Amino acid sequence: MQVLAFQYIPNCLSIMRILLAFPVGFLLLKQEYGWTLAIFILAGISDGLDGFLAKRFGWQSRLGGILDPLADKVLFIVAFLILGILGLIHTWLVIAAIIRDLIIMSGAIFYQLIIEEIQPAPSRLSKLNTILQTLLVILVIIDAGIYTLPRIFLDSLQWILLVTLILSGSHYVFLWGHRALYKTLQK
Repeated sequence: MQVLAFQYIPNCLSIMRILLAFPVGFLLLKQEYGWTLAIFILAGISDGLDGFLAKRFGWQSRLGGILDPLADKVLFIVAFLILGILGLIHTWLVIAAIIRDLIIMSGAIFYQLIIEEIQPAPSRLSKLNTILQTLLVILVIIDAGIYTLPRIFLDSLQWILLVTLILSGSHYVFLWGHRALYKTLQK
């Protein structure tokens, strides 16, 4: 009897990433930056691995399409909130990231309930945004406890991330708003 089918590995990795948000948050609050960095990097590796396995072996699932972006959002919201509370990133960036994610999640739920079922797929802008968020969190953690980085570099990265947050959020609103209008008019 097979206890765990291989096709569930990507979903298990996404669930693990959601659970890793708790030690990331706790260790950040305790300012244990070395451990936080290690766990955050582990979460990042699991993100890449679950996507690779799902695509390479055809282990994609509807649940995985929901769990993967949810895991990213949970991990980033926890990291951003605590980095903001600690004063390590700007409050306006924390607010912008949370508002963007709430708008995207609300829109996806609305579209799913009112218009039709969708399989979430990230846009290129959103993928760039995720890369920049990951880079920012890693560099801010390094700056806070391991090696001091130039403030202008971290501030510039935060401004660039703000631009990608706005662009990717606007892209989703425009794209899915247009699709919703088109589908509604077709009925």
